[in-house]
Amino acid sequence: MKKSYLNTKVHHVANEQFVHYIFHLLFLRLKFTFALLIFFLTPFLSKGQIPADTTRYWKVEGKTSLNFSQVSLSNWSEGGDGSVSGAFLFGILANNKKDHHTWDNNFTFEYGMTKNNNETLRKSVDQIYLSSKYGREISKYWSLAALFDFKTQSAKGYNYPNTNYISRFFAPAYMNFAPGFDYKPNGDFSLLLSPASLKLTFVLDDSLSAAGAFGVDPGNRIRSEFGGYIKMGYVKKSIVKNVDFQTRIDFFSNYIKNPQNIDINWDLKLDMKINEYLSANFGTALKYDDDIKYKDSSGVEHGARVQLKQFLGVGLSVKF
Repeated sequence: MKKSYLNTKVHHVANEQFVHYIFHLLFLRLKFTFALLIFFLTPFLSKGQIPADTTRYWKVEGKTSLNFSQVSLSNWSEGGDGSVSGAFLFGILANNKKDHHTWDNNFTFEYGMTKNNNETLRKSVDQIYLSSKYGREISKYWSLAALFDFKTQSAKGYNYPNTNYISRFFAPAYMNFAPGFDYKPNGDFSLLLSPASLKLTFVLDDSLSAAGAFGVDPGNRIRSEFGGYIKMGYVKKSIVKNVDFQTRIDFFSNYIKNPQNIDINWDLKLDMKINEYLSANFGTALKYDDDIKYKDSSGVEHGARVQLKQFLGVGLSVKF
């Protein structure tokens, strides 16, 4: 009985230590994120220095949330393992519309960690995303447009149980430059068609670039691709009561190499409001890149595969 009590107490202490540890790690990641935000938000946070007739064209809104889940077992006859996890999300939209000109900006940062009792601390979610699109209206629903977007991560990633990292900050990072035509029939939906776009893949890590990770030629740090690009986005507030829905999907075809093998990135998210400060979040991310080969836990390389990520969390949420 005494031994069981001690084991239970140890588990509770470990969980408390983990919660403090995860807050510490999230703080370190946030310092980097806030540095990006200073650069990104300066035009919008300095409204006092801009004439009022200029700032009224801006629409800025955002959301931050902190989600946690925890499982603790003591003398549980059916078996199982305790775990604790946490995730932080920050997202902001800053859109400008004046006369025939539009400028839409989106920044998202996500980072989460998880730990089972018998495993080391592991990353579960990690994403930095920035998108900026300028448009000049040429008709009621169509605009000439130019899009820039950027994706990377903030921490090293591992193919567990292996301890050698397989990704890190700017390894990979993706940049897209896509001039074209933007179709916006309403404030919820947009469709960008770019017949000539540039996709850049960065692997700024010597060991990963030497291995030819993420489609770069071995030893090279940058891969450039020229092709056609399509991006669709849909955001609907209160699709049902207290539930917001958003999704974005993009397609890229490399004109030079295997144009029939189309790269796909598809993100979907549901935000479900519980009360003023509590919410539940559900999301999925699907990815296919013909140049990224799959490696199993033994290090054996296979062909490209569909990648899928799913998350569900409940926690504190604040919109502004």
